[in-house]
Amino acid sequence: MKMRRSTAEKAGLVCLTTALAFSLTGCGSKSPLDPKNPVSLTVWHYYNGSQQAAFDTLVEEFNDTVGRERGIYVESYSQGSVSDLETAVRDAIGGKVGAGAMPDIFSSYADTAYEIEQAGALANLSDYLDQAELERYVDSYIEEGRIAADGTLRIFPTAKSTEIMMINRTDWDVFAAATGASLENLGTVEGVVDTARTYYEWTDSLTPDVPGDGKAFYGRDAMANYFIIGMQQLGVEIFQVENGEMTLNTPKEELRRLWENYYVPMVQGYFGAYGSFRSDDVKTGDILAYTGSTTSAMYFPDQVELEEGSHAIDYQVMAAPVFEGGRNYAVQQGAGMVVSKSDEQHEYAAVEFLKWFTQTENNLQFGCVSGYLPVLKEASSIEKLDQVIGDRDLSVAPKTYDCLSTMFDGMEDITLYTNKSFRNGSAARKVLEYHLADRAAEDRAAVTAALAQGRSLEEAVAPYVTEEAFENWYGAFCEALNAAAAK
Repeated sequence: MKMRRSTAEKAGLVCLTTALAFSLTGCGSKSPLDPKNPVSLTVWHYYNGSQQAAFDTLVEEFNDTVGRERGIYVESYSQGSVSDLETAVRDAIGGKVGAGAMPDIFSSYADTAYEIEQAGALANLSDYLDQAELERYVDSYIEEGRIAADGTLRIFPTAKSTEIMMINRTDWDVFAAATGASLENLGTVEGVVDTARTYYEWTDSLTPDVPGDGKAFYGRDAMANYFIIGMQQLGVEIFQVENGEMTLNTPKEELRRLWENYYVPMVQGYFGAYGSFRSDDVKTGDILAYTGSTTSAMYFPDQVELEEGSHAIDYQVMAAPVFEGGRNYAVQQGAGMVVSKSDEQHEYAAVEFLKWFTQTENNLQFGCVSGYLPVLKEASSIEKLDQVIGDRDLSVAPKTYDCLSTMFDGMEDITLYTNKSFRNGSAARKVLEYHLADRAAEDRAAVTAALAQGRSLEEAVAPYVTEEAFENWYGAFCEALNAAAAK
């Protein structure tokens, strides 16, 4: 005899099935969508190349499955670079002649999203996500998106990244065999500086008839991260934000450590920055190692190209170095997606797509190509990564896989951090990005000129590494940072 389910049981089963199949809406929420009259959504992003292809593949899959069933059609457009995207969005909001219509969804970093939120142009995503859904996401990713004055969510976490160290392992092994250098020393910022000094002196010794021609060992992308995370490791939150108000913290002794461990080795030639990104510098043989985003792994070169010829290289992925005695903080970065304020139907549909995109399988598929970290707690493991690769028969570049697995393996020991958004945050961050880096590049050029005139490295560097030199930089830096924050 077949037993008949009660109405309540049937309702519960339907709700459970829907949640398991799509993880889109909670039980009891009524969809404003009509599959017979689908809603069209536009997405603007800054993905290019393989990242754009991976995103477009997932958009197409959504449109052919869940989107078709629920009445949502998504069209995605790359706006080029992050800067191009931000300009396009500002032009759309301002109604600039020739600007495109405001997209329904667009990629945005927190500082830009905060600016647009202040203009009242972002949808309140908290209206479309219940507590159970929010708890599935990494807590710090959700907190980063709570940029509204009332603490509600405005940025949907879709793909995140952090920093790693990548090393030209082939040429490192030659250096290590000759000098006894150890990879273990690269776990701290100070250890990297010591290793860079050894590398400079060793490479200089290879051409005894040409003094002062040692080579740089290390470089880093994103100097703003060096300041924000370096200070955090030393116990200082450089941008302390409460209730939307920012207080600058620029203690001299902590900033001296940052100066000593970046500016000083830069002017000495132990560190270097030559191309647009440090992966470019590895390719040209100008440096051996760098700290950069997890997404940079795909750009790490397969060979070094020198004037006298090229040679293939292997690679090593390591966690980004931490200041000696510092706390193990790492940067939390990567744009999320925001939804333009419009009407319930479009906002609801936009969130449905973003929920689908961030499901474990879909998010990891995107990460396998892009190098981005998934945003759900359950997705951040090597086991899940391997499962998705197997289930979907994905082809993953070894560098990207090793980068992701390195981060998953060490995630429990790392505290991810990003500063809260505040007015003029973009301007203040630019000071961190360029002020010290530009000074270092200018002074290194002067040192190089002095070396060419026959001075020793110690003589050429001496004017730039004094207490007075630090005090001059420190005063100018604090003045520039305060001015940017006060605009």
